[in-house]
Amino acid sequence: MGWALRCAAVWALLKLPAAPRPLIVMGPPQTVKTTHPIVCVHTRLTDEVEEWKIQRTLAMAREMGASTIVEYFPWAYYEGAENDYDFTHPDVVIGHAENQGLTVIARLGLVPGWARPKPPAPETTDTYLDSEHYDDFAEFVFEFASRYRGRIKHIVIWNEPNLSLEWGYRQVDPAGYIEMLKLAYAAAKRANPDVQVLAGALAPTLEPEGSPWGMNDLLYLQKLYDAGFANYYDVLAVHSYGLGFAPDEPPAPDALNFRRVELAREIMGKNDEGAKPIMITESGWNDSPRWTRAVKPAVRIEHTIGSYDWAEKNWPYVKVVCTWAFRFPAPLYTYGDYYSFVTPDFTPRPIYDAVKEWAGN
Repeated sequence: MGWALRCAAVWALLKLPAAPRPLIVMGPPQTVKTTHPIVCVHTRLTDEVEEWKIQRTLAMAREMGASTIVEYFPWAYYEGAENDYDFTHPDVVIGHAENQGLTVIARLGLVPGWARPKPPAPETTDTYLDSEHYDDFAEFVFEFASRYRGRIKHIVIWNEPNLSLEWGYRQVDPAGYIEMLKLAYAAAKRANPDVQVLAGALAPTLEPEGSPWGMNDLLYLQKLYDAGFANYYDVLAVHSYGLGFAPDEPPAPDALNFRRVELAREIMGKNDEGAKPIMITESGWNDSPRWTRAVKPAVRIEHTIGSYDWAEKNWPYVKVVCTWAFRFPAPLYTYGDYYSFVTPDFTPRPIYDAVKEWAGN
């Protein structure tokens, strides 16, 4: 094709009308039909731009039989400048979740640039929050809990603070987390006395004390209690991945498996906290063909359903098992894609259909 013809072809394409956006109709309120309300999924709508995709994701979660979702609401996204809030995206997500009959567990975190140290201080990551800005984070928690009072009943304060990655690539600091949590807890209760504050959200790891990468979750949990943890949470949030183990594999201090939850429960009991519930806010198995910690797709289905079944039958203190992750807005091009239930283009993977059938749908 000659240059002139190519230019004409490009110009013709530019003049084509834009594809019409799907009309968003909320529709009548829906109800989750399930025989297993313990089923919960991470929806990962944080970076989903198109509203129809938000709606479709949540509808598919309901249709599968998940009664609860965990969604991430990053502070940095909604307070880009100090005291300048924009809750447009959370309004959309929460509105559609309510319409689908889903309970939302809201995870809060991620530090905006204005709340991080300025030069000449060393550059920091968006998980770095120093004590000078704990009040600012607590104010965000207050604003969020106030705006969604009566709609959001569960708020998770931070994510995996026992990992250096999630603590701003610093030495992890249980006492520092408590200092932040104390302010956030008070702010949440001031905004809504009925909101349930989930804390901990601990990553399963065997890293010893002093490691630059993190701290053993069981050791970290005890250190939280030593620093006054009992006064600043309503529900313990834990992460419990199965890796290559079956869901009924017995727990052990030196093993990372699904039943590690039982060891956390023992620590709660030793600290007179056995009356408080646990929510497993991340869990799951991976069926990547190229990851050494993965399992076969059929085994993943068996283990995932087995984890729900085990928790229902053996852990009355566990209220939900939230599996990572329902759908990502775009491919990750890593083994992470193989945690999903649904592809970015909404194609159900075999695990979706299996859980849907098990849940009675």
